[in-house]
Amino acid sequence: MASSAILAGLGLAAVGFAGKHLLKRAPQMTAAMQEALKAMPKLDAETLANSKYYKGGFDPKMSKREAALILGVSPSASKTKIKDAHKKIMLLNHPDRGGSPYLAAKINEAKDFMDNVKN
Repeated sequence: MASSAILAGLGLAAVGFAGKHLLKRAPQMTAAMQEALKAMPKLDAETLANSKYYKGGFDPKMSKREAALILGVSPSASKTKIKDAHKKIMLLNHPDRGGSPYLAAKINEAKDFMDNVKN
């Protein structure tokens, strides 16, 4: 009985010393974290403008250019290429898999638009 009380006391003392040490080191750790954040590359408008993704929102009415941008195909793409691109994008953005219902609707609208333009 006495040995378990001694072990419990030693365990609490060890936890206390470890906590004291961590609290003393906390200012140094936050300074190191701030230095690491400063070293990270900055994302500015120029970097984002050179991205391969289209920057901007949706047009009020779907156009051939916007539909092609959404699907990631050229405006003169074949029906099979449009179908393959639609399938690939919908697998990534389907609402049943955590995607946005709004984006899924826009993707479907883009496919329908491109199919109707090809007719």
